[in-house]
Amino acid sequence: MLTVPEAARRLRRNPETVRRWIREGRLRSTKVGTQHLVEEADLDQLRPDVLLPAPDGWWTESHTGEPLPDFMAVLRRQRTEH
Repeated sequence: MLTVPEAARRLRRNPETVRRWIREGRLRSTKVGTQHLVEEADLDQLRPDVLLPAPDGWWTESHTGEPLPDFMAVLRRQRTEH
């Protein structure tokens, strides 16, 4: 079993993100004292690399009218470069 900081390092996420996933029920954990422990098998089933599409209405241009970069594509690319 892994602690939240260990699970976060393995997933390359912030420990607060892992804690939020636990609160939301997205990631199972066992609480021992004040710490949440996560099974490695549960981490393997989690798909943190799957990003939701950007909602309609998100800005596509800056305040000067210049096109904004595709931030979602940048995030996907960064998360696949391990």
